[in-house]
Amino acid sequence: EPGGIKFGHFADMIQADRKYPNDPVKATLEVVGAGAMLFDQIWLGSYMSGGVGFTQYATAAYTDNILDDYCYYGLDYIKSKHGGLGKAKHTQEVINDIATEVTLYGMEQYEQYPTTLESHFGGSQRASVLAAASGISCSLATANSNAGLNGWYMSMLAHKEGWSRLG
Repeated sequence: EPGGIKFGHFADMIQADRKYPNDPVKATLEVVGAGAMLFDQIWLGSYMSGGVGFTQYATAAYTDNILDDYCYYGLDYIKSKHGGLGKAKHTQEVINDIATEVTLYGMEQYEQYPTTLESHFGGSQRASVLAAASGISCSLATANSNAGLNGWYMSMLAHKEGWSRLG
């Protein structure tokens, strides 16, 4: 069963940090894409729900380079405002700053380029992509996975505040 793969084994199988040692965003997105495919599409989408509708939900994580763009924007922001990877303080203020900046950038892109809205046709897809980019950016900035999780939640709050809904 695909759901039986332990996360540690999954991380060893991907090895994106070995393949892309100088591009942490690319390495991270490789893991996100593989995780979305295996756990969301195969495990949850096909095996658990028995349908194909849910499988379309996870494709937003690894198609169209939209998530990539938001993550690279976050990387540029980290370098310019916080001095580089792993150099930002582990404070909620820093997490709020990075997550809000990345989320607002993504929301502006969705509004400026309507084709991104067509690609990510559901509000929950857009919310998840914005949150993933914010979480990745916060993790890269602080070198702390919990900061990434807080960035994810902060993005959801900023998204709901900005568009009055998530889905």
